[in-house]
Amino acid sequence: MDPLLIVGTLIILFAVFTVLRAVRIVPQARARNVERLGRYHRTLKPGLNFVIPYIDRVYPMIDLREQVVSFRPQPVITEDNLVVEIDTVLYFQVTDPRAAAYEIANYIQAVEQLTVTTLRNVVGSMDLEKTLTSRDTINSQLRGVLDEATGKWGLRVNRVEIKAIDPPKTIKDAMEKQMRAERDKRAAILTAEGQRQSAILTAEGEKQARVLRAEGARAAAILEAEGQARAIDQVFQAVHRNDPDPKLLAYQYLQALPQLANGPGNTVWVIPSEVTTALQGVSKAFTEALPRSAATREGDGESSAVDEDVEEAKSAAAEAVADAQQAETGPRQLTTAVPEPSPLPDLERERRQAERP
Repeated sequence: MDPLLIVGTLIILFAVFTVLRAVRIVPQARARNVERLGRYHRTLKPGLNFVIPYIDRVYPMIDLREQVVSFRPQPVITEDNLVVEIDTVLYFQVTDPRAAAYEIANYIQAVEQLTVTTLRNVVGSMDLEKTLTSRDTINSQLRGVLDEATGKWGLRVNRVEIKAIDPPKTIKDAMEKQMRAERDKRAAILTAEGQRQSAILTAEGEKQARVLRAEGARAAAILEAEGQARAIDQVFQAVHRNDPDPKLLAYQYLQALPQLANGPGNTVWVIPSEVTTALQGVSKAFTEALPRSAATREGDGESSAVDEDVEEAKSAAAEAVADAQQAETGPRQLTTAVPEPSPLPDLERERRQAERP
């Protein structure tokens, strides 16, 4: 081959390689640091960039997006001397590519170690119960310390989250028993509270029912008493208005005698002395001429009606005498208590006869 052709081909290849090394394309949200003759020169921005080949040195790309780093669980001792394993998640972003490349050798490892040490300092001042219930406090303290320390490294810590806090197995068992006992206690308290409320409501309902029943019984008794009072008043007024004589009262007395003897348990019954006096008065009333009452003085045309009343009275008196004799001869034992006759009927009869014209 021609030596000139070979030399020309080599020159062309070198020129192409040199041009390719002079052109650098940086993607979006990325950055690359450039050193010229071993010294930091500039940072390449996203897009098309040109550098001097063989003089400028371009370092690998640095990601400017927010990154998530999960650290493995770290053993931490609490204030009450219990070892817990805490798993954390860190959200950070590179804001200064030059500082991230030249201020710290490995910022990921540096952030991890700083997180562990800060976490031990924060959790070491808390007991187990407070550690389990104060995640927000721990997160805010970690974020403040990390953001202050990583600012000079060109990093910004956005969030720090505790993913898990794992106490020892024995502590877990004790906590489960405690929580179970607490739930049983709450259930017992709620059950007792429900029973108490139910008993109170039941007692109040019974009280109101008794009050209403008592008020109803009182109203019924009042109404019944008022009805009886009106009935007695009407009967009393009717009796006084019609002015009955002792003969009529004796006749009513005789009509009540059969009812006294009709009871199934009446084997012995007592006839008061007024019965004999009433029988005598009835017999005299039908054997003697009846005096004319105020009702019969209205006219002589009513004599036939009076005769019919007399006949009915005679028959009623005969039936009463027969019932009294049958009661004496029946299986029931008849006992007559005859006290001294009262002179009241005779005096009343004489007074009424004196008042008549």
